[in-house]
Amino acid sequence: MRLPLITLLLIAVGVNAQDLGTRRLVLQEVTIPGMPGIHSFAWGQHDGEWLLIGGRTDGLHRRQPFAAFLAADNNTSAYVVDPVTQQVWSAPLSSLPVPVFEQLQCTNMEFEQRGNTLYIIGGYGFSPTANDHITHAKLTAVDVQGAITAIKTGGPLVPHFRQIDDVRMAVTGGYLGVLNDDFYLVGGQRFIGRYNPQGPDFGPGFIQEYTNAIRRFAIADDGVNLAITDYVETIDTVNLHRRDYNLVAQVFPGGTQGFTAFTGVFQYVDNIPWLNIVDITPQGYTVVPGFEQLLNQYHTAHLPAWSAQAERMSTVFFGGIGRYYFDAEGQLWDDPNVPFVNTISRVERAANGSMTESAIGTMPALLGSGAEFIIGQDVPQVFGGIIDLDALSGDTVVAGYVVGGIASSAANIFFINTGTQSDASTRVFRVLLVNDVSTGSPADAAESELLQVSQMDGMLYIDVAPPVAGAVEIDLLDSNGRLVRRILDARMVPGTQRLHTDVRDLSKGAYLVRFTQGATQRTVRFVR
Repeated sequence: MRLPLITLLLIAVGVNAQDLGTRRLVLQEVTIPGMPGIHSFAWGQHDGEWLLIGGRTDGLHRRQPFAAFLAADNNTSAYVVDPVTQQVWSAPLSSLPVPVFEQLQCTNMEFEQRGNTLYIIGGYGFSPTANDHITHAKLTAVDVQGAITAIKTGGPLVPHFRQIDDVRMAVTGGYLGVLNDDFYLVGGQRFIGRYNPQGPDFGPGFIQEYTNAIRRFAIADDGVNLAITDYVETIDTVNLHRRDYNLVAQVFPGGTQGFTAFTGVFQYVDNIPWLNIVDITPQGYTVVPGFEQLLNQYHTAHLPAWSAQAERMSTVFFGGIGRYYFDAEGQLWDDPNVPFVNTISRVERAANGSMTESAIGTMPALLGSGAEFIIGQDVPQVFGGIIDLDALSGDTVVAGYVVGGIASSAANIFFINTGTQSDASTRVFRVLLVNDVSTGSPADAAESELLQVSQMDGMLYIDVAPPVAGAVEIDLLDSNGRLVRRILDARMVPGTQRLHTDVRDLSKGAYLVRFTQGATQRTVRFVR
């Protein structure tokens, strides 16, 4: 049952015409022939080429224990993708030692790249050696450049993979970050046995142990030997009891660096996401007071960005799964069944520490769950994939790509899932950060605040800010004021919201966009 959210705090739709600093975020789909469909995988990169390892090739896992997380749907190959030349290479991982091969075909591994080495921890999947589904107690180090070269040339893979056993690394669905050479393994769980929604003691039972922890350690690595050192574990069974979430590098007010653990699942009493978030620094952790993240609560592709000039930290989440979502008329709904959503949201932290959440756009379908944002290797960063907005140059910057994830055919498929309602996505989206220079020419400041238009790649973007809730009409007119087509005829909520329409079919020339709400009317001219 869907319930409308009556009281709405700290959230708005499209608060600003700009998404990140002075720039607008634009998605541009890229077709890459041979692109694999995988989700919940690990990745590294070298010279702009991606190394993709692990994850699954099916969609949302099924409810029946005999059908959930089938080994047949493990990703047993490693892929190299060049997004510029749009080439794909692959190699089976079966030539690796059995313990390495079994771990690297798992789902929801934790991973982080330091220099040229990709470190992969844990992961859940079927182990022929154990003859059961397990969480692997492994740390694997991958020579990214060497593995990419081997995959592209058909060379041996074994020299580029090293692995050690460590029971403290038996984690799946957590997150790994690195700061000043210290690794932070946050949240997640140890799961042994087949998934069963009826619980651990029903039918084929299972063991499920949340870590409830921040595990901080160093990885000693001389290129041959691996070891976990300086290990410190902090446990909080209330605030760190989360998995399948997003841990994102952050710059906090005052310039302190760390991470934020955004929401995740599950609460103790009900199978619904947490709403609170936790900030983590080298000094400790803090539950952020007075803020709840309502949108995009499961693991999904995300983009962090920082502006020192504005003293603002922004984190963008691309689709995925969440308890709350907006309908076409801007109404926020609460769905305790936690559906797939197409929302693109942004969480901003101001210089005074205050936080706001905004819906700033939509994915073109129900995409994003288990996807990854792969940052452009030449994009200036602060640390941990945080884009340095102040260091960007040029009108358009390719920030990176949204890759993989689950593509769902409907919002709520869990209870009807037969394995055909979703799949691993092969779609790739280039993420552009574009200087938001309006091509419209409003007559005065009041008009500018109410209606703005801009163009890119044949799309017309319309930012409209109704002063009150009510019916709105937005029309596209020719230069003589004749109606070309109606863009919108719907009820809208107050506040700036974004629409877009394809104008590639229009002849070259001048056009008008007209906003009408009751007696209020504004018009902006643009040139196609």
